[in-house]
Amino acid sequence: MTLSNDDRSPSTSTSPHSLGTAVSSEAATMDKSKRYDRGIRVWGAHGQEALEAARVCLLNAGPTGTEALKNLVLGGIHSFTIVDGAKVTPADLGNNYLLTADALAASRAQCATECLKEMNETVAGSYVEETPRSLMNSNPDFFRQFTLVIATQLSEADATNLDAICRQHGVRLLLLRSYGLVGYLRPSMPEHRVIESKPDSKVDDLRLANPWPELAAYVDSLDLATAEDHVHSHIPYAVLLAKAAKQWQQEHGGALPASTAERSAFKELLKGWQRDIDGIPLEEENFTEAVSNAHKVWAPPSVPSELRAILADPAADTITAKSPDFWVLVAALKRFIEQEGQGQLPLEGGIPDMHASTQQYLELQRVYRARADADAAAVEAYARSLLEAAGRDPNSISTADVKHFCKHARYIRLVRWRSLLEETEAGSCRGEALRSALAAEDTADNAALYVLLRAADRFFETYQRYPGAYDNEVAEDAALLKSQANALLAECGAAGAVVSDDLVGEICRCAAGELHVVAAVVGAIAAQEAIKLITCQYTPVGGALIYNAMASTTSVFTF
Repeated sequence: MTLSNDDRSPSTSTSPHSLGTAVSSEAATMDKSKRYDRGIRVWGAHGQEALEAARVCLLNAGPTGTEALKNLVLGGIHSFTIVDGAKVTPADLGNNYLLTADALAASRAQCATECLKEMNETVAGSYVEETPRSLMNSNPDFFRQFTLVIATQLSEADATNLDAICRQHGVRLLLLRSYGLVGYLRPSMPEHRVIESKPDSKVDDLRLANPWPELAAYVDSLDLATAEDHVHSHIPYAVLLAKAAKQWQQEHGGALPASTAERSAFKELLKGWQRDIDGIPLEEENFTEAVSNAHKVWAPPSVPSELRAILADPAADTITAKSPDFWVLVAALKRFIEQEGQGQLPLEGGIPDMHASTQQYLELQRVYRARADADAAAVEAYARSLLEAAGRDPNSISTADVKHFCKHARYIRLVRWRSLLEETEAGSCRGEALRSALAAEDTADNAALYVLLRAADRFFETYQRYPGAYDNEVAEDAALLKSQANALLAECGAAGAVVSDDLVGEICRCAAGELHVVAAVVGAIAAQEAIKLITCQYTPVGGALIYNAMASTTSVFTF
């Protein structure tokens, strides 16, 4: 095994009072802020810190793998290591833009590493000139050092072996493949916990129909009747809605507007408070906002089904010294909901932008933040109690982490993947799900491609070549591949399901070629999923993703 390494460790001054070191450090921080500005805008400074601490291993430096790794290097990971025992061939020059003609017959791992390091001088790069299979067999502990392993173009047998190794060491695994006009991606790890799932749409948690005492007191302190015109037109719409909700409930026995007619009447109540001159309403933007946001009174955010499932998970019922912080906080959250929360989650503490005077907006914001801090303190007390009972330091989870968890509690997510062995072992595949996907019009082709990729690996194990490798045997290989696919379907409990002959022919036609146009798309998707796994932000795909470049579609399967 040949290993080349470049840790690029920055030199530091031994004097803590060195002005030069302080200036250099400040300049480096500013440089990073500019260099990674676009990424920081998406995943925040803490997400960028996670990325900059990540050590990534890439198996096989073909176009699919280098496209994925290139995006991560530009994003600012800490370091990468490429494992590849191949030499650069003419085929590589045709599909891998990182390799140039002068690299012909040289180490593919070395050439790709040197080129990637030029893209971002702050990222350390190394390479191992050995095949992934050989390294897995001779030194499986090698993978323990990495945050994420990206494995490309592996056979099913090698991928299954690598999956077992990564799971043993607690390392995240991302499997990639480009096969002609087909792309494949599959994350694998026992459990991935996401606090910042960042859903596309969120409902503001304002508690307008059921305000706590401090919010109720603040709302009552603003008198609409006596307020000057300028103040009246700058009262935040949340206060207007809380006042309207209180009056409505007093007049309707505590009930909120339910029917369409009642909701229209509620909005008319708000409009009736708007001031006018000679019967012509004044332009008061806060009232316009109140009417358009009236639904927040009778449709507050609920506890999502995904969160209910997490709260009911057995991992939250028994906290031990080895329980991850996530599950300790989930258990504490569950107790808060049952006690102080009375069925509600901790208040998030943020309020949306609204037309208001600076003073009134800040006053309202302080009321919400104070309640959010109080709720987080209650959750923290439960967490400390659970930690102490489990024999851990009660302060091992910081106050900042508790507040962060409470702020995003409504949208925390949990993803669990079956092992590759469970997915591919005879009798373990979810046959009914596979049969349904093959029968559904919108997923039939992509599910068939999933089957054919696995069948192609079986073909390789049998004949030591992929179907279509020789032009004069394409028709014969198609029949053999179809036979392998049918056998696989029978093992999976989906016997009788149909795989299109056209797709069988396409798999044979491409002869396992790795096209750069497909590799670029798969690599881009892979980099996005890798960042999700590293930063624990956004929710990664929960199964095997098939990219069908022929139809420009993707499907995710959990077979």
